[in-house]
Amino acid sequence: MRSSRALRLSQIRSRPSHVVYRVPRPQSVRNGYCTVCESPAGKDTAKSTTNPPTPLADHRQLGIEQELFTTSVYSPGSPLFLPNGAKLFNRLTNFLRAQYDHFGFQEVITPTIYKKSLWEKSGHWDNYADDMYSVTGRGATGEKEGRQVGEDEEYGLKPMNCPGHCLIFASKQRSYRDLPIRYADFSPLHRNEIHGALSGLTRVRRFHQDDGHIFCRPSQIRQEISSTLEFIKMTYNVFGLGPYRLALSTRPADHFIGTVEEWDNAEAALRESLDASEQVWTINEGDGAFYGPKIDVILKDSDGKEHQTATIQLDFQLPKRFELEYQAPAPELEQKGESTTDHALLNVQGPVTPVLIHRAVLGSVERIMALLIEHHNGHWPFWLNPRQVMIITVNDRQAVVDYAQKCKRSIQGLGSANVASNGSMTMKSPNRIAVDIDDSPRSIQKKIREAKQKRYSVIAVVGEKDVEAGRLVVDLTNIPKAEEWMPSHPALKRAANLHLSFPSKAKDGSPIRAVHGNFEDQSSVKRPLGLPNLAPEQLKSLPISPMDLSRFLIDMVREHR
Repeated sequence: MRSSRALRLSQIRSRPSHVVYRVPRPQSVRNGYCTVCESPAGKDTAKSTTNPPTPLADHRQLGIEQELFTTSVYSPGSPLFLPNGAKLFNRLTNFLRAQYDHFGFQEVITPTIYKKSLWEKSGHWDNYADDMYSVTGRGATGEKEGRQVGEDEEYGLKPMNCPGHCLIFASKQRSYRDLPIRYADFSPLHRNEIHGALSGLTRVRRFHQDDGHIFCRPSQIRQEISSTLEFIKMTYNVFGLGPYRLALSTRPADHFIGTVEEWDNAEAALRESLDASEQVWTINEGDGAFYGPKIDVILKDSDGKEHQTATIQLDFQLPKRFELEYQAPAPELEQKGESTTDHALLNVQGPVTPVLIHRAVLGSVERIMALLIEHHNGHWPFWLNPRQVMIITVNDRQAVVDYAQKCKRSIQGLGSANVASNGSMTMKSPNRIAVDIDDSPRSIQKKIREAKQKRYSVIAVVGEKDVEAGRLVVDLTNIPKAEEWMPSHPALKRAANLHLSFPSKAKDGSPIRAVHGNFEDQSSVKRPLGLPNLAPEQLKSLPISPMDLSRFLIDMVREHR
């Protein structure tokens, strides 16, 4: 017998996948009665003639419908990403990785657990312990008191990456010529959120942050913060998120480390950078981290609820706690961010403490995924869609199925096999197109309808005639705003012209087969000097070779369409 939970899940999955459902939310109460109940006696109960409002998107329900993630009672607050969700997660993180060279970041990988003594050194154990998970290793006595040094010491799951990056910076001697040094890290983090606060992907206990730390000279602070603000602006423009607002969070009333003067200097540096950005910003008094002030990016979800995503935090304290230093001439002036041309001062070398800038462009990857899921409501831009291409066979004959598999490999850039010519495995491209095949023995109408319900961007059909012609017939109208720019796209115009202008038979009467858009006999073909734009209806059934389709789709990924 099915469990009640399994029955509920089966009922949810049996609903049409294109409908957006809302998880019930608390109703408001006005004048002593619930706004969704009947009006009190004596009030006008005439029915409204207006249409009911469209339910807002909810990423928790969309996550089920689009098979992105699930959760388990065995690990509350730790989402399990399904294959489609993993594709989306990887597209987000790979996009950031592709920008790292431009913005000067180097990716590192750091441990998940550290000894309690590290967290005491960083200040997290005194200021953040309630939000951390404590871990005891094998062989430990389990005692709670006096456990400090050695293998018997208590451990903590990391809630953030900054102490680990400080250890990397301290691993070798540094010079002022080396700075700024920028580290990036996607390691999973754990924070012990209370159970009642957990919600889908927006409030979790295990998450990934596009964590970055910049170790710089005091004179480089403004430039580094300005560059990070530009990184954030560029990323959110590509994702179509916004508008967002910037908020400067200042020194907490208590539970902070460092002197008031150091905090004032740090806050002044952030104010200067915000003013230079020419963006609107506000102040959140007392909402800074315990180690320094910060700039937060605040986005709204489909309900109008605000979420903090990106962040830039200025930290003068952690480098001191870890005794980080670099060598520089005129060290006293260098520490103040000042320069000199006095040769006597420049001849004196000494240690200087670097400034640490914490930055996250997306913030929590899980949280930004939730916002994107609701923002697009299943109508993904092609480059982000985990369901990009569906190849549908007209029948399940072996020749047609084999050709569909061949088309899939061609679209994904794998060639005719999964191994290179020298026998070694091919390297997987981060831009690999996601292609699925439906060769089930069902009617083509049912298979197309199901692919549309699942929101595939491109639906390609292949039959026996397409096998002979070396082509697919594709429907591109499921790509958002396709009619606005696709009819004039050179690759699509060229593909349409090839299949319209080439004869179906050669001079000897044998059929001409297309191979990646090239034909064996082109001598009798007359092409117009210019290629006309496609008619919008041509996007619904466009003949195109697998290679030409692959090139077009890769261009869309590169252009983030």
